Amino acid sequence: MDIPIYTVDAFTKVPFEGNPAAICLVDPEHDLSEAQMQKVAAEMNLSETVFLRNKEKNGSFSKGNSFHIRWFTPTNEVNLCGHATLATAAVLYNELRNPSSSVKFDSLSGELVVSKDGNGFVMNFPLNETIVQDKAEYHKLLEVSRHCNLMNLD
Repeated sequence: MDIPIYTVDAFTKVPFEGNPAAICLVDPEHDLSEAQMQKVAAEMNLSETVFLRNKEKNGSFSKGNSFHIRWFTPTNEVNLCGHATLATAAVLYNELRNPSSSVKFDSLSGELVVSKDGNGFVMNFPLNETIVQDKAEYHKLLEVSRHCNLMNLD
């Protein structure tokens, strides 16, 4: 099975700078197992490797606008990676000439939408519920940290 793989440096126009990500375009007919995706990510050895699959059975990366996305580090799957998602949109728009005004990614973090904005892209992020923390716990940690610094243990 052939899988097109793109390497993209996000947040830069200069080669070998920015945040690198690998983008693997997976044909829905030849889906990869989680173990296979992890092996590919380990081989790529970048902070994130994306596995993108069209949600439509006969969909096209160059025409579709709804995809499944997964992100893997060399050692495990992660729930969200912003720079790799933007790099994926860059492949769809710049390399594959996808004409969609926005693309939707179904992910472990919910739906992510990337839209074209001039020469760049805009991405929504999921809104996570805030969790109130006990300030007393932080004061205890700071006191321990201060004590360690006085003892020169850091």
